[in-house]
Amino acid sequence: MTPDRPPGLVETRRALADGEVTSRALVAEALARIEATQPTLNAFRIVRAEAALAEADAADRALAAGTRRPLLGVPVAVKDDMDVAGEPTAFGCRGEFPPVATDGEAVRRLRAAGAVIVGKTNTCELGQWPFTEGPAFGATRNPWDTEYTPGGSSGGSAAAVAAGLVPAALGSDGAGSVRIPASWTHLIGIKPQRGRISTWPWGESFQGITVNGTLARTVADAAVLLDAASGNHDRDPHRPPALTVTDAVGRDPGRLRVALSLKPPFTAVPARLDPEIRVRVTELAARLAAAGHVVEEADPPYGQIGLAFVPRATAGIAERVREAPDLALLDPRTRGAARLGRLLGGAALSAARRAEAVLHRRIGAFFRSYDVILAPTTATPPPRIGALARLGGLATDRAIIAACPYAWPWNVLGWPGVNVPAGFTGSGLPVGAQLLGTANSEPLLVSLAAQLEAELRWHELWPPEHRTDPARAGREADPPH
Repeated sequence: MTPDRPPGLVETRRALADGEVTSRALVAEALARIEATQPTLNAFRIVRAEAALAEADAADRALAAGTRRPLLGVPVAVKDDMDVAGEPTAFGCRGEFPPVATDGEAVRRLRAAGAVIVGKTNTCELGQWPFTEGPAFGATRNPWDTEYTPGGSSGGSAAAVAAGLVPAALGSDGAGSVRIPASWTHLIGIKPQRGRISTWPWGESFQGITVNGTLARTVADAAVLLDAASGNHDRDPHRPPALTVTDAVGRDPGRLRVALSLKPPFTAVPARLDPEIRVRVTELAARLAAAGHVVEEADPPYGQIGLAFVPRATAGIAERVREAPDLALLDPRTRGAARLGRLLGGAALSAARRAEAVLHRRIGAFFRSYDVILAPTTATPPPRIGALARLGGLATDRAIIAACPYAWPWNVLGWPGVNVPAGFTGSGLPVGAQLLGTANSEPLLVSLAAQLEAELRWHELWPPEHRTDPARAGREADPPH
């Protein structure tokens, strides 16, 4: 158990239960790693050092008394759009936010499982963009190369896990915001079925397109965190049937029909799949075929699915903007999206919500021919820090569509998707692929991801240490404002 190669969540849980290590030692090591890399990676908005050590001591007492819970004493992190009692929920924004009184439901369930929340990770303003930068906290950087973004909007959680600061973390996914940073940091990222992990105190986060999900280095770690966080608040509107995802890890998925889908869904501006990513994803398809699955090129009938996304996304931004302490401190792009959301919040939003049932039927019919879709997670490798953060509104939208056209349709549908590492570009930047399924298909996707992992052993690769060397921090870091 070395500081630069800390164990994963499953191994940490076992070591704690067997008495090989204490929670206090693990939490102290995590806090030391966070402190050492914060000037370089800037993964965390809030670090709960004193509170986390106290919670670790309580976990050690419970372990010594024979108590066993799924994550008892394990340090984890959550994204800064989730309420943690006693901490503000700034969601990437500037301004003074008051501490919240109670945990959000997902955090409450992690605590009930015994997890120690070491901190809240950085996210871009209201989670809108596939980069994690902003005047509220600076730039969060990719452990594989700190000149590049880890993606977004769960970029802080992805950076923290990829660098080994914590064994796993929660993020949220409204247009790929778990899967995109997972793909750009060489992680497993699970976007579960809508309602699987509660978003309470928001019954429907961003009009139902945003769900909470998990980021980890291995499929088993991501599945264990998913099961621990899953469940509903009494007032949640979406309550999918309960299932246990961890049981699917190591289970033979059977011989599946896999649709290799390389064509982006309809977009208003051109989106071109990077040739290196095309190669990596088709190589994964060949691995699946070699494992005995039937793989064919086929694209789901997406149609004009974008018309069902934009009203929900922008209306959700308009709702969240109301919580900002000072509208003048918000990014002009945020204020513009909120204005559009208010314009679309009537008939257009109602039509977008009604369209979901039609899309379920049409795209669901595709799954009568195929069990799983394999698609790129992004169209491009991660951009450099600053490449998107300083653009205007229209230019940002065009750049996002060009880089990330593949993930968001599954947010409209509310169905599960899992990012798996697909390899690296010639310059060493990670890229990923999505396994996409129909409603409540997390066990199938996880079993298939675990089958790939058993062969490819992607979790054995770590970011080069020199790329997060503190000696570079003074030249690279963007200090919080």
